[in-house]
Amino acid sequence: MFELKVTKEFAAAHQLEMVAKKCENLHGHNWKVEACVAGEALTGGGVLVDFVELKTQLSGILEKLDHKFLNELEFFAGKNPSSENVAVFIAQELQKIFQDSAINVSRVAVWESENCCATYLP
Repeated sequence: MFELKVTKEFAAAHQLEMVAKKCENLHGHNWKVEACVAGEALTGGGVLVDFVELKTQLSGILEKLDHKFLNELEFFAGKNPSSENVAVFIAQELQKIFQDSAINVSRVAVWESENCCATYLP
């Protein structure tokens, strides 16, 4: 089994409900995303997937979040745009891209600060 990881960043605001009082205020983060994909078979070139392709696909997903108020996005309707739910969104969007291949999203970690991270393992 092979696993690849790429990282990208985006900036966005959110407002959480029913968590620590401070987080219920509108606030923003410079988010860091680590996206990992896994698979068993390598291409003829000896790679699972080209890093450039994986980064490009992740960038396209993050464009949907970048400089947005996450609470207003359709995916987060009825749920908190927490780091955990942001990780789920990214993982699901990335898996859609690779749905017709033997590549699976193995984990997505979303950092909202240097020392706070949520990881989703589909």
